Order: sequence, then structure tokens, then C-alpha cells
Amino acid sequence: MQPSSASVHRQTLTGHKFFLLFLFLLAVLVLYPYLQNEGFGYFAFRVVASAGLLVAVYAIRLRRTLLPVALLLAVPAVLERMLPSHTNAGVLTILTTVLGFVFDVFIVVVMFRRVFATDKPNSETIFGALCIYLLVGFTFASLFGMVAAVQPKAFYLDPLTNLHATPDRFDFIYYSFATMTSLGAVGITAVSAPARSLSVIEAIIGVLYLAVLISRLMDSYRYPSASGPS
Repeated sequence: MQPSSASVHRQTLTGHKFFLLFLFLLAVLVLYPYLQNEGFGYFAFRVVASAGLLVAVYAIRLRRTLLPVALLLAVPAVLERMLPSHTNAGVLTILTTVLGFVFDVFIVVVMFRRVFATDKPNSETIFGALCIYLLVGFTFASLFGMVAAVQPKAFYLDPLTNLHATPDRFDFIYYSFATMTSLGAVGITAVSAPARSLSVIEAIIGVLYLAVLISRLMDSYRYPSASGPS
């Protein structure tokens, strides 16, 4: 009996969860600077970006015991992404940012164990590893935003290279990925001690993660599992 087209389409989607999540995260990263102005488009974009949290939960296929924990942590994470970021934020904004960070760490840890526990890597495990890399960058961007909310002068924007004096969400995304890739964020500088400490930690994680990933892939292809194909 031939499977229906709907079942084949469903199997295609479920078999490429990390690939779909990678495309979603990459689209958010590319489109963010063009849709960060106030307005309906900006609000709709934040709603779609928040839906990416549910995509992440779907991609890692949590057990029933961990699924309620992930959904509970996803609530403040969604609020953190839905609400506009402001300096001198209140306790509620800082609390949602902290809980959103806990959710991001939870997703990254579960995804890390799922990806690196595979004996023979395939395209899905590689896309899963790339998703972890992007999620770490977004997570540190939220941390930098929280530091700036607690310490408004934690980051300095060079007026020669910036059109605004107060860093916004995309400034922290730019700074986060530039730090993690050791590219260097031109125009924004960490001034306070917590901001500099987080910058150093992210730079170390970025270098070590790529080293571990490359080493893991090389070992997997050089010494395939005995249960795998010869």
C-alpha cells in the first residue's frame, strides 16, 4: 500500500526538524535589522520570532516528563521576546530575561546531548549543531540586554559609527555574534566589568565549541561506529 502524500510530507517535516529550526533562526538573524522599527510589521515579526521557541521545543522532541518544564519556561521567554527592550527596565523585565535565559540554556543543553550522542553524524546532526551555535549567540544577546538594563552605561556606542546613543536589541545581537566569532563589534564597547566578563566567556565558548564540533565530526568519520556501515 502506497503511503499518502500527506503522510510523506509529514515524515519529511519531522525528519528535518533541526534543518527547519536552522532556517528559522537564520531568517530571524537576517530580517531583524530591517523590521526593528516600531509598527505593525515590527510587532508581527516579534510574534513570529517568539514562535521560534515552540519550534525549538518541537525540534528536540522532549520526553513527557521534560515537556511541561520546557513549556513553563517558554512563557517568560516569549514575554521577554515580545516586550520591547528598554534601558532602566523594571524588576519584571529583568525577571523575564533571567527566566528566558534559563529556557535558552535548557534548550541548548538538551539539544547538545541529542546532537553529540549520535554515533554517526548526518545532515540533521550537523544542522542541530549549527542551531546550538546560533542559539548561544541569541542567548548572550539577551544577557547583554539584561546587563544594560541593570547598568545603563555598561556599553558605549561610538557616535561616529552609530545613529543612536542607546543600544537596542539588534545592537546586542550584533555585539554577541561579533564577539562569539572573534570578529569584533565595531562601534560598541563593553565598559562595565560584568559586560566585559560575559564578552570574554562568550568568546571562549565560541572558539571551544567550534573546536569540539570539528573534532567530533572528524572522529566520527575517521572511526565509524562498529554498528554503522562499514
